Amino acid sequence: MTTTATIVVCDGDETGQELLDESLRAMTPELLGVDLSFVHYDLSLENRRRSNNEVVREAAAAMVETGLGLKAATITPPEIGGVGSPNRLLREGIGGSVIVRTGRRIPGVTPPVVGTNKPIIVVRMAVGDAYGAREGRDGEAGGVDESAWRTERIERSVCRAVAEYSFVAAEAAQGLVYGGPKWTVSPTYEGMLKEEMDAAAQRHPTVKYHPVLIDALYAGLITEMHERTLVIPSLNRDGDCLSDLVLAMFGSIAGAESVLMSLDEDLHIKVAMAEAPHGTAPSLRGKNVANPMAMLLAGAALLDQAAGHLDDDRYQVAGARLRQATLDGAAEGFRTFDLGGDSSTSGVVDDVIARLRASL
Repeated sequence: MTTTATIVVCDGDETGQELLDESLRAMTPELLGVDLSFVHYDLSLENRRRSNNEVVREAAAAMVETGLGLKAATITPPEIGGVGSPNRLLREGIGGSVIVRTGRRIPGVTPPVVGTNKPIIVVRMAVGDAYGAREGRDGEAGGVDESAWRTERIERSVCRAVAEYSFVAAEAAQGLVYGGPKWTVSPTYEGMLKEEMDAAAQRHPTVKYHPVLIDALYAGLITEMHERTLVIPSLNRDGDCLSDLVLAMFGSIAGAESVLMSLDEDLHIKVAMAEAPHGTAPSLRGKNVANPMAMLLAGAALLDQAAGHLDDDRYQVAGARLRQATLDGAAEGFRTFDLGGDSSTSGVVDDVIARLRASL
């Protein structure tokens, strides 16, 4: 039986859109050997303003229908009362609860942190915590007695999704679930995630589990030699910080993908949206020098998800081929300036395309 993966493509802004366009050149049925259909939604800042964010809501609804999305980097304007963050609206629209970001050794690139060889997967809450919290200030503005406050909230269902996916990912990678929140200081709030981590450990007794406080985790990432893939469950704010640190440990934030997931009541993935976690890089716009690796790897990650969504292993094979072509090219010197190379954006993608053709 022939299956077709329908992918909702969220077009973006500036260099983010350029990288998406380049990467889609390598994601054709002819190169990957699977049937793909792309449905585009224009999430550029101009169109979000024009539609008063209706286009974002439409894209989210389409992803709920197809189960698959691929997003370019977008601008979040700073003005109060503006269109705000499309990422927040997409997360709410698909019911996203988990964000997964994977730092991995880039072939041919010496990592800034010596000994960082095994992948590090950050499994982060996609909603709640510090983001969307109520906040305010009391007292005379600017006075020494002025105080600021914030009321944060997390939900057990999100904690459970983060914990469960962490153990599933560690099981698949024969890795170690490592880290956790600061549950000793905040046993009621942050302790809820720790409770769900412990419960997931009971459900997955074969997975190695080493819970440590978030501050000890930061130190351990830098000072300890890890022989297994690390999977780190985290609160929303902690995971945001950890993701950037982990990706930089391997050489570049532009060298890894991010996947937003919505899980059903049985903790199975309903919707997956892959993207490059870097920004729109306005200074690189139009120069053909930005690194397309994260966007290419986002495509590969989405093909992995398509395999499960469609129950068709051909998509997993296609994802593996795209990922391998991307990493093999980096190993042989097809790298942009941020990774110590001199290739152009299009040059890197041309090389990936040639490798995909050769591997058919």
